Amino acid sequence: MSKRSKRPPSQRQLRVGEELRHVLAQVIERGELHDPELDGVSITVTEVRISPDLSNATIFVTRLGGGQAEETVAALERATPFLRHQIAQRVQLRHVPNLIFEADTSFDYAEHIGQLLDDATTGEGEPASEEES
Repeated sequence: MSKRSKRPPSQRQLRVGEELRHVLAQVIERGELHDPELDGVSITVTEVRISPDLSNATIFVTRLGGGQAEETVAALERATPFLRHQIAQRVQLRHVPNLIFEADTSFDYAEHIGQLLDDATTGEGEPASEEES
């Protein structure tokens, strides 16, 4: 067992994470990234989790319309130096955190759960009628 308990993020972590999310969303939305893989693609920055020492930021992104999450993450990883530079210019931090991009699968998971619930709801009536026969 780990001696360290998982603590919720501090107010500072939440504030810095939200500021980073806002800046990254602005840069992506305005089309400041010049990558052919990202041309004409709508990307949403859903969440930014930052480490307690503010040295690492995990950025969760989703591509509207779904699909090709790996290519989107790879393109954003290629743009990391540019994005860090933009953060340094727009956010007053002593050190700009390392950016780690991950595909946000929570929407896909929620859709899957919704589909399972729909299937279970529509499937409940069928077995009940078979048992009564």
